[in-house]
Amino acid sequence: MSKEAYFISGFSSPHIGDDGAVIENKVYSKDLFCEGIHFKREWMSLEKIAQKSMLVNISDAIAMNAKPTLALLGIVIPKTFTLAQLKELSTGFETVAKEYSIAIIGGDTTAGDKLMISVTIISEVKRPIQRKNAKMGDLIAYTGSLGSSFKELTRLLRGAKVSTHSRFVTPVLKGKFFYRAAPYVHAGMDISDGLAKDLSRLCHASGVGVRFYKKLDKRLLCSGEEYEMLFTFAPRYRKTIEQIARKTRTKVTIFGRITRSHYRCFCKEHHF
Repeated sequence: MSKEAYFISGFSSPHIGDDGAVIENKVYSKDLFCEGIHFKREWMSLEKIAQKSMLVNISDAIAMNAKPTLALLGIVIPKTFTLAQLKELSTGFETVAKEYSIAIIGGDTTAGDKLMISVTIISEVKRPIQRKNAKMGDLIAYTGSLGSSFKELTRLLRGAKVSTHSRFVTPVLKGKFFYRAAPYVHAGMDISDGLAKDLSRLCHASGVGVRFYKKLDKRLLCSGEEYEMLFTFAPRYRKTIEQIARKTRTKVTIFGRITRSHYRCFCKEHHF
């Protein structure tokens, strides 16, 4: 068991286990975005850092078929930051908040040595998509193309630069597709820690396994920070899903089928 899984296992709430906690018609989700863990300040501007910290949280809401409405920010700000740098951060947060019609309603700040960001998103939901509802025989699919985030991270770690429009710097969320596809989806989540890791979480939650239609490349399976959608649906809805994909200009790859076996991730843990 990973340290992350061990820590989470210490809490008994039935609301834990998805991209967000569903309570009545609300979804509550939180992600941390920490200097030295998720990014280095030389990799992107402060405005881009703030934008990405918001986007990765909104991705969780989309994966739950929820519409984000409110946000709370918690920030550890380096003591050396100037007013201009603080303005960069606030501009980044506000830009994404306006794009998704989210009101930033408060939070907390404190001083520290490194930039640490915590974002809580509160969303509205009528029919939440959760990880536990995959059915036997379901097809398994993901949106977009996987693997580029790993390549970009490798370049950054080697001291090279990447475009500000790259997937690692600026995730492209798939809300336009997923909200339309949600009525036909049984189970789903976003791909934040890699397809293999997140697929293992979905399979564990549903008590199922997976049969792959073809062997997938390790870089594709283990590439984190993708923020694409991973989901299952009944075979009879395949044409409907493909039609929604065409209308929203979203690439969808069907790569396997839900079975009665089990699936375990072989990729290196991103956390700890």
